[in-house]
Amino acid sequence: MDYAVDPDITVASTIDAAFYRDASAFALAGERIFARSWQWIGDLDQVASPRSLSPRWLLSGSLDEPLLLARDAGGALRCLSNVCTHRGNILVREPRTEAADIRCGYHSRRFDLSGRMTFMPEFALAKNFPSPADHLPTVPFGAWRNHGFAALDPVAPLEGFLSDVAARVAALPIERFRFDPSASRDYVVQAHWALYVENYLEGFHIPFVHRRLNEALDDASYADELFRYSSVQIAYAKDEAQGFDPGTIGAGAQARVAACYGWIFPNLMLNFYPWGLSVNRVVPEAIDRTRIEFRSYVWDEAKRGRGAGGALDEVEKEDEAIVEAVQRGVRSRFYRAGRYSPTRERGTHLFHRLLCEFMR
Repeated sequence: MDYAVDPDITVASTIDAAFYRDASAFALAGERIFARSWQWIGDLDQVASPRSLSPRWLLSGSLDEPLLLARDAGGALRCLSNVCTHRGNILVREPRTEAADIRCGYHSRRFDLSGRMTFMPEFALAKNFPSPADHLPTVPFGAWRNHGFAALDPVAPLEGFLSDVAARVAALPIERFRFDPSASRDYVVQAHWALYVENYLEGFHIPFVHRRLNEALDDASYADELFRYSSVQIAYAKDEAQGFDPGTIGAGAQARVAACYGWIFPNLMLNFYPWGLSVNRVVPEAIDRTRIEFRSYVWDEAKRGRGAGGALDEVEKEDEAIVEAVQRGVRSRFYRAGRYSPTRERGTHLFHRLLCEFMR
């Protein structure tokens, strides 16, 4: 199906509901959307030192790609395929490993930390061996403020997806934020992944769905900015004491900024609060099931539990309930598309336009 959304939000209707129901569209999105965009693959603390290895996974819908971060003795950091080029064994399984090389536990094929094959037993009689196909493929990789990103076939450099959001939070010492495993968890939502993203991209629903959050925010001053592959939403606090210090968040935002919500197409959310950062990655598992990975990075422990960044578990449960209700609704034979609020659903309109662009 050829999906289309009018660029003029004042006349546009939302993406056809077939997008949420069509199994072939869900499968196709793996290659056309997720393989061509940049995926967050975690922070880089486990590969901070030379000769360190850390396996990662690029999981999104039909994609299930084992990756390996490898820092060589000279300090160069690469993202490699984590699949042995001999028989397809997963090479590194431990969360963190320090080694002089990469060794396959199946037949002892070895690679240096740049991915070049260096040793293989019992291959003396093999002709035209080794060839470039025996080395580990290098995967496009980028780093930002101690966070890693990978893409299989990116349509643009990482900066094209990330730079506008990064500029808004340039004053924050993000590389010094501390990962907090106790506040990091996964949630499973029984809904299509795009419905969860749509909900995130507008503050329109906050007064009607999130009672406690709405008490902390000034809905009248809620603002958003749209970019090529990203957006930023700025939420202002009713109580100035619950916000960032003036000038901390860019783009002219003054005092009372309660939260800065950055979104990177298609499925990454970078939520900045006075206490730190919540990274939320939306992982499609099935056409009607999505895993949300919440990872917390703390800047100021004393500000935890306050303001917009306080009751995040409660907000998440409220979001899950409304998104799952929408999932049931978009399956109705009577629903095909709706209209956008030109003032409050600009982010959702941008998202739908990008979905149509990538799915062609």
